[in-house]
Amino acid sequence: MDIIMNGTPLFSVLIANYNNGKYLMEAIESVRQQTYTNWEIILVDDGSTDNSPSLYNELQNDERIHIFYNNENKGCGFTKHQCVLHANGELCGFLDPDDVLLPNALKVSAQALLSQPTASLSFSRFYYCDEMLNIIDESRVLQLLPGETYFEHKDYSPEHFSSFRKSAYNKTAGIDVTLFAAVDQDLYFKLEEVGSIICLSDILYKYRQHTSGISQNENEDWAFYWNTIVRHNVCVRRKLQCKSYSYDNFKVYIQNHLDDAIKKTEAKIRDTKSYKLGHYLLYPFKRMLHL
Repeated sequence: MDIIMNGTPLFSVLIANYNNGKYLMEAIESVRQQTYTNWEIILVDDGSTDNSPSLYNELQNDERIHIFYNNENKGCGFTKHQCVLHANGELCGFLDPDDVLLPNALKVSAQALLSQPTASLSFSRFYYCDEMLNIIDESRVLQLLPGETYFEHKDYSPEHFSSFRKSAYNKTAGIDVTLFAAVDQDLYFKLEEVGSIICLSDILYKYRQHTSGISQNENEDWAFYWNTIVRHNVCVRRKLQCKSYSYDNFKVYIQNHLDDAIKKTEAKIRDTKSYKLGHYLLYPFKRMLHL
């Protein structure tokens, strides 16, 4: 394995897998298609019970792919911590096993970090996709005002593709093994404390939306619960007022959650036969009233 190849540092693509065998090979293939060729995959399995183990047998002959196993299901924090622990590259980035990288993801991310020696972390933009990876929408452009920290930005949107220097990671306390969600947010806040953040406008990642995603659909509340814990820990670590960040953000989230629930309920009502019939019968009278 070349730590430096043709002047480019090794890039460790980190995959924490638990029962994502349905999508895993697409994620692996997206790394194999990278224009940046000095990479390795560090894959840690968290006690999968699906077809993932049989897929590992297909991957074992690729010397660039290193597979490790937890002796039992340990959760997201522990597994991602293990990923970084086994990484050999100076540059690292997490790829969720149900997502894919665009072909230039590693090259653009590496160039960004190497061009700014004080940067510890870079974010790109991404496509929101359906389960078949058909593009639905684009992520927002992350913009931090001068002097504004990522933590202060108070934006709960996901960040993909995120890459970081392992040397910067080693200056932090590392990924919290007790977390079962919001692991990436915790990592980003810690990396921000030891270096600057690069916000790229490039779209480098496809984010797959499906019913079993760890922070999607019915898991959104679960993810936010852990996010509040992470934010509380940041306040304690940075000696900030918890009420100004964790609690106030929690109140905003609850209000947004209620607003979304009302919109979904109204949409369901409008889709009923009785509502449509009533709308059809009353439509002529509404037209008259507006004349």
